Amino acid sequence: MKRTTLITIISSIVIYTTVVSCKKELHYAPERIKSELITVNNNTGENAEIVSFIDPYKNAIQAEMDSVLAVAPASYTKKDGKFNTAVGNMMADAVYEMTNPVFEKRAGYPFNAVLLNYGGIRSALNQGPITTRTAYELMPFENEVVVVELSGKQMKAMFQYLKNGTAHPISGMEIQLSTDGEVKKALIQGKEVADNNTYFIATNDYLMNGGDNMTFFENPVSVLPLDYKIRNVLIDYFKKYDTIAPVRDNRFTRDSK
Repeated sequence: MKRTTLITIISSIVIYTTVVSCKKELHYAPERIKSELITVNNNTGENAEIVSFIDPYKNAIQAEMDSVLAVAPASYTKKDGKFNTAVGNMMADAVYEMTNPVFEKRAGYPFNAVLLNYGGIRSALNQGPITTRTAYELMPFENEVVVVELSGKQMKAMFQYLKNGTAHPISGMEIQLSTDGEVKKALIQGKEVADNNTYFIATNDYLMNGGDNMTFFENPVSVLPLDYKIRNVLIDYFKKYDTIAPVRDNRFTRDSK
């Protein structure tokens, strides 16, 4: 009884001092920090109250993630081609189709082409229903679309970078390598790059900041962020079409020996 009383008294003194201090100096600061180590492992049981609280949100998210947006008649992976792949072409074409109207509305003219990165394709597009979860699996990152204005010289540096042969997704441009791997033809919207022109390339903020050593994006003439995540581009693209059946084509090729 005496110990309880003593603790009560001490606590009262501390709180009182804090109140007076706050009124006098108008400054708030923690008086003490109490910590406790709580071990959580496989043997830790569920807390029914917390589970009951989370379940409605969990169920709503799962229903949204599993909602069917379109159908894929076959499976497509980023390993099904050397220089361009069906799933990569689909992602680049989706960015071109879905974000160009957004850019044109703000800039007054369309952008020229799209360049994404091979490593940004994080899963296959599997045969069967395409859901919101599919978009998250293909693009789990939060990267957004940005349109970068490049000079003719920077565009040529871009094509020199691309000649390493990695199947980076592209749209609106065509690259043909010779048998020895040199750039034989490089077109943007069907035309050769002119040194005194500038070109608008849609990409993502990761690449614009030098990701994958794409240094040709450094010091652009201008940059316009579209506030449009790549993943949301895919979701909107899947909602637009009942069937997603991308193909490999001749946008990036190399002459055979």
